[in-house]
Amino acid sequence: MTPFHFTAGKLPLLVSIPHAGTQLKPEVDAGLSDAARGLPDTDWHIPLLYDFVRDLGASVLVGHYSRFVIDLNRPPDNQPLYTTATTGLYPETLFDGTPTFVEGKTPSAAARQGYLDNIWQPYHQQIQQELARLKAEHGYALLFDAHSIASVIPRLFDGQLPDINIGTNSGESCSTAVIEAIKEVCAAQSDYSWVVNGRFKGGYITRAYGQPQQGVQAVQLELAQLNYMDETPPFAWQQDRAAQLQKVLKPMMQAFLQAGKPR
Repeated sequence: MTPFHFTAGKLPLLVSIPHAGTQLKPEVDAGLSDAARGLPDTDWHIPLLYDFVRDLGASVLVGHYSRFVIDLNRPPDNQPLYTTATTGLYPETLFDGTPTFVEGKTPSAAARQGYLDNIWQPYHQQIQQELARLKAEHGYALLFDAHSIASVIPRLFDGQLPDINIGTNSGESCSTAVIEAIKEVCAAQSDYSWVVNGRFKGGYITRAYGQPQQGVQAVQLELAQLNYMDETPPFAWQQDRAAQLQKVLKPMMQAFLQAGKPR
């Protein structure tokens, strides 16, 4: 299994989808707890939800492996991104705090080093290569990191998560024009709640590559899953809900493309 699927586009836009993968390494598969066996923390159906970006002409990068193997949106040194509850490069617990692995059956350090070398590194090398290509071709590059999460996870946040959670590393990963354009799209609709730099300010990908002073603008979007799928197993796709949500995602992507152009 290759670590990712990549499609090159014609726009200065790369859409990264790091957490939709469900493939497992044998050591991980053998050690998963019963609670983790159904891969509950997956960003289910996100490639399908964002399929419209291919028609726009965006480049798309989708990770193949489950975050229970290695989390592509965490730093390679495994330093925590948040002071509040979180999960690491090699998640030892689910989002709700339940152990990911049966006691004594976590993958070895050598196996995990292999995941870093052969899954994490290639994904990030592809991001770097594509951003460099886009900058060379267009003079700038836009990175949209697409995520989703269950709407209620008491261990991670209080109450119900807003529907649309925009992260810009507290304004560091993109220009003011970009975030104002995205906020304008959100404010123009009344179906979904939204927040900027709330509980989710952007993970490693947004923070590492969003460097507007160097011509790369990055935005993370964390969506509450109830708006396009069932949040309980088997995590079924809900077409009607998804189509409604895309009515906001499509203009948001267009706003990012327009506002991200150098002035």
